[in-house]
Amino acid sequence: MFGFGAGFVLTQFGLRWMLPWVGVAISIPTSTLLFWCLAPFFADPSQGDLKAVVLFACVGLFFPGAAALLNFESNRLLGPNIAGALSSMTPLVAVLLAIVVLGERLRGVQLLALAGIVVGISLMYRVHLNVSAGSLWLLTLPLASAAIRGVVQPIVKFGFTWWRNPIGAVVVSYTVSSAVLIAAALARTGGTIPVIDHRGALWFAAVGLCNGLSVLAMYAALDYGPVAVISPLIAGYPLVTLLLSRAFLRKEEAGPQLVAGVVAAVCGVVLLLVA
Repeated sequence: MFGFGAGFVLTQFGLRWMLPWVGVAISIPTSTLLFWCLAPFFADPSQGDLKAVVLFACVGLFFPGAAALLNFESNRLLGPNIAGALSSMTPLVAVLLAIVVLGERLRGVQLLALAGIVVGISLMYRVHLNVSAGSLWLLTLPLASAAIRGVVQPIVKFGFTWWRNPIGAVVVSYTVSSAVLIAAALARTGGTIPVIDHRGALWFAAVGLCNGLSVLAMYAALDYGPVAVISPLIAGYPLVTLLLSRAFLRKEEAGPQLVAGVVAAVCGVVLLLVA
């Protein structure tokens, strides 16, 4: 949870020197390199399953690459507080899909907790609307990212029935995402390497490490726990984003309504966790 929240704030520093599509082509490959370094110690290819590899590769077409790009764009346009908070829609998608695909069950108290998350997100939505009603479409960026992550979580857990190895899952999915993002970046520049500011590159490399290690921890948790518990717990990271942004991003807005929205969403997460 801390890693995702910190990643949102660090992204703001990277965006000062680099466009989102360049930054994501640096952050994801940075994580990929780390995972390949870990793979020889924690992943045995002989124990892998081809069906799981194909599934994780398909996941890599959308996550983390597309989700990260949407995150960076929404972070740049909305700021880390609102973008991070709207992304806490993820557990709604993840839990519903887990019920359908994995047969997980949701009790009444857990439904109440999810409602709390929705209320919190509604408060944050109204903050953004008050700032710029004409920018309503911007809300689709973090919401689309949340939907991708929500779909991915139960799918990855399903893949663990074939190959229970979180390192293997991130190596495959991140490698595919890195290849797609690098190819897209080169295509966008006509085959030439885009101008890269070393300051932005360092910040986005740090973002990649934060997010990558958080994804690895999330996959490890999904290997042992139900999506209905793990996903809402992870969704509490907007509170981390809020605290860090207030500490390091002095210009970031965090009015009473936004704070109330974050608190409501996090309270919903806590209720869902203890239910």
